[in-house]
Order: sequence, then structure tokens, then C-alpha cells
Amino acid sequence: MNLFETTEPPFRFRQGTRPLLISMPHVGTYLPPALAARLTEEARQVPDTDWHLERLYDFADELGASVLVATHSRYVVDLNRPPDNQNLYPGQDTTGLCPVDTFDKTPLYAAGDVPDEAEIAARVDAVWKPYHQKLAAELERMKAVHGTVALWDAHSIRSVLPRFFEGRLTDLNLGTGGGTSCDPTLAEALLRIASSAGGYSAVLNGRFKGGHITRTYGNPSGGVHAVQLEMTQASYMEERLPFAYLPETAIRVQPVVRRMVEKVLDFLAARA
Repeated sequence: MNLFETTEPPFRFRQGTRPLLISMPHVGTYLPPALAARLTEEARQVPDTDWHLERLYDFADELGASVLVATHSRYVVDLNRPPDNQNLYPGQDTTGLCPVDTFDKTPLYAAGDVPDEAEIAARVDAVWKPYHQKLAAELERMKAVHGTVALWDAHSIRSVLPRFFEGRLTDLNLGTGGGTSCDPTLAEALLRIASSAGGYSAVLNGRFKGGHITRTYGNPSGGVHAVQLEMTQASYMEERLPFAYLPETAIRVQPVVRRMVEKVLDFLAARA
């Protein structure tokens, strides 16, 4: 008996020409039918998705970046959590490797039949490992071609989430693992761009310092500079159902995000 089955590939990938990989681990919405049947009606709406990031980053191909996009919902397995489910923010509430509740702390599983260790391991094998294998392989390929490379981990989240932070979240949250995952001069340059953008608040290594991906793959001395951007969804979309993309809102923040990504490429070019 298979503990977990899926017919959907674990990721979509487009290889670019420049030394930059953009990762989107939380944009997936796919729920295998057998799993979806176990979830609540609310959970089947996958409300905690990083909605529309592919559209917001639609300039990635033009800039020559490689793009790695998750297909499965984080409710299947969270690609930005360590496989041992260690809490990345000790002392703070977080959702786990295979979440059992929403960001609003409502149960995901209608009958309470949460995944056991064997099912979690099966989900890791089917979805988590292939994504990370591709991510690692692309970084190695780019390093072989370019020498020094960068990883941009793209995220978004509701601007008000009492479970995780008080009040309203800063709009543009840059994370470099507390200063360990990329060159500090690059991090400060990115913060200057974010901070000088009119109408948006910005912070470096505040509430969101970077998850498993940023902390694991960022290795400046080894030629990999990793940055996470966690931005408020209110900056570009409706934060409640139907989670619509708002072009007239997004058009203001998209150039800011693009300038930051271009700064990463400029930084790498100066060191080529």
C-alpha cells in the first residue's frame, strides 16, 4: 500500500542563461485527490499559498534567470522546512514540515487523521527531495559555468497574521540567515533599494530571516549568495478569497522587486 501518491510532477523548471536561480517553494496549489478528500473545505482552498508570484516575477525570463517553481501545496509538504522538522525560529510558533493546521490555526484534517511519520517520509520522498535535488543541481550547474552565483527565494504572506507576528508586517522582508547566506554589501544594497521605494516599509533579517532554503544553500565563501524576500500580499493582491491579483497595485511594487533582482545580477557581474 502506498502511503502517498501523486501524479503531478514536483516542480516546474526553466533554465536561464545568467548566474541566478529564483526559487518559489510555496506557490504550489496541487492536492492529490486522496489527500484533498481528508482535508476541510477551508484547507482545500489552500489559503496559505504564496499566490501569483510567477506573475509578479514575470521579468525573470527577460533577465536570464533560472526559475524553479513548486507545484504541490505546502499542505502536502513544506519545501522551506528542514526534513527533520526542526523549528527554524525557536520560541516562535511555526507550521511544520507537513502542516496540520492553517496560518489561522484551524485544523487541516477534517477527521483528525493527520499524517504519521511513515506518510510524512513518503511525501518527502515524492515531493520534497526532488525539488531540493533540482535546486542543488542547478546551483552546481551555474557555478560550473559562472563561478559565483545567487539564489533568490521568493515568498509572500498576509500582512496581518497574529499567530506569527504582532500588528502589520513590514512590506519587504529581506532575509539572509542573519547575515550568513550572502555578502553583507549585497544585503545592504538590497535594503537600500527596498527602503527607498516610496510607500513600502522594508527590513533586513527582521521577523523573517530566511527559511531552510536560504540557510542551507547560501554559502558566500563557496560562491553561492542566497537571499529570501518575504513580501506582504497586500502589496500586489487581495489577501482573502478569491485571492485575486491586483494589477493596479502590483504595478507599483513589481519594479522595486525587479530592481533588487537586477542588483543581485550586477553584484555577480562585478565579481565575474
